[in-house]
Amino acid sequence: VQLQASGGGLVQAGGSLRLSCAASGSAFSISRYSMGWYRQAPGNQREWVATITSGGATNHVDSVKGRFTISRDNAKNTVYLQMNSLEPEDTAVYYCRRYALGRDADYWGQGTQVTVSS
Repeated sequence: VQLQASGGGLVQAGGSLRLSCAASGSAFSISRYSMGWYRQAPGNQREWVATITSGGATNHVDSVKGRFTISRDNAKNTVYLQMNSLEPEDTAVYYCRRYALGRDADYWGQGTQVTVSS
């Protein structure tokens, strides 16, 4: 099982990025799982950003509502985080997470760095 996050980079405030989290591995399909994005800024704890359920319901932390959108493409086995109107406070390493389901444990991907300059 692998979750490969990509799409991070350096962007000016007000800009946009789209993060992707591609799942791969033997018989690993994300379609049954809720998936999430988290972020961790230097010196801070990892914080939840957004979740999308297997049915497509979404929720976002208040600080990104109206700016970020989580989505999924089960056919591509990929979860996305569209980030618009980026702010310097959004600078962090962003991680994707597969939530536990039954006997399948939580699984985290490696992070992707997002840096927003003012």
